[in-house]
Amino acid sequence: MVVKITLCILSMFVVLGTIASFVPMDDWWVRVFDFPRGILIAIGIVTILGLLFTQSLSHPWVILLILMLAASITYQGTKIFPYTPLAKKEVMKAEVTKVGDTVSLLVSNVLMDNRDYDKLLNLVRDKDPSLLLTLETDKKWENAIGVIEQDYPYTVKVPLDNLYGMHLYSKYKLEDMDVVYILDKDIPSIHGKVVLPSGKRVNLHCLHPKPPAPNESKTSTKRDVELLIVGKRVKKHEGTTIVAGDLNDVAWSNTAALFRKVSGLLDPRKGRGLYNTFHADYPLARWPLDHVFHSNDFTLIEMERLSHIGSDHFPIFISLFYNPPAEEVQKEKEASEEEVEEANEKIENGLKEGD
Repeated sequence: MVVKITLCILSMFVVLGTIASFVPMDDWWVRVFDFPRGILIAIGIVTILGLLFTQSLSHPWVILLILMLAASITYQGTKIFPYTPLAKKEVMKAEVTKVGDTVSLLVSNVLMDNRDYDKLLNLVRDKDPSLLLTLETDKKWENAIGVIEQDYPYTVKVPLDNLYGMHLYSKYKLEDMDVVYILDKDIPSIHGKVVLPSGKRVNLHCLHPKPPAPNESKTSTKRDVELLIVGKRVKKHEGTTIVAGDLNDVAWSNTAALFRKVSGLLDPRKGRGLYNTFHADYPLARWPLDHVFHSNDFTLIEMERLSHIGSDHFPIFISLFYNPPAEEVQKEKEASEEEVEEANEKIENGLKEGD
């Protein structure tokens, strides 16, 4: 009897977690099911096996549960599949011919109370990125990693002790940099241009919106709206672009998909892997929260999830090659009229909610 009840509970968890994907609500307890799709698949498979080995198929309820679980696993699988090596790559592998047309970026949510400064500094020395973006950095972090400024003379510093501090360090010249509080007066974002050695100017947007969680934000509305506002801004300036940061959203969510279509940006993880960055301490509960999206005139040299630095996030590193002819092969995403209308409606409702 205990086994039967356990299998029924697990089945309902997987099925209801899948149904949540179709519920048009922004409440955190609904949107949180966008995250653990891999976990739901694993639980679903184990539960089906449990039903097959412990229950009789002569009972209609067993057949019903197996069919519902199979449908849930199939749906969850379609969401994750594009981020496996079995899927088609969205971004081509680069054939680098000119060093001046490359740009590399290391993104790290350091966990504000983490004091293992040297672990991050060692990664910076090892990977030698053109740009370093740190998140959750306060004044102590700013002072501790300030030694890199001899190699990274261009900086934007927003030290905060509310878990939303943000620092940008660059070897390349930065222009028109602006710190913008898009929706909340205590949640910054960084926007401007980075100038490649070739002279090419690249629009750069660095983000860290609040996650949908009971101790952060009761809904995903503001996170979604911030992403979509930036997505529309990217589409409007239509230049070479990189968007990076801890977006507190998974790559396969409906909002992330809508962001990519509205902005026209590409996701280099597609066809390569999940690159799960959170939670660094729990191997069975990880998903990709730290992102780098880019315009279709970049091809990929390298992308790597880096080693543990004492944070709850792994850092992520990406190296890109500016290659305009790639635009003919890597077609940018296009939002339909319905999707543009959906984005506008979400932004309008989100701004009203913030009033």
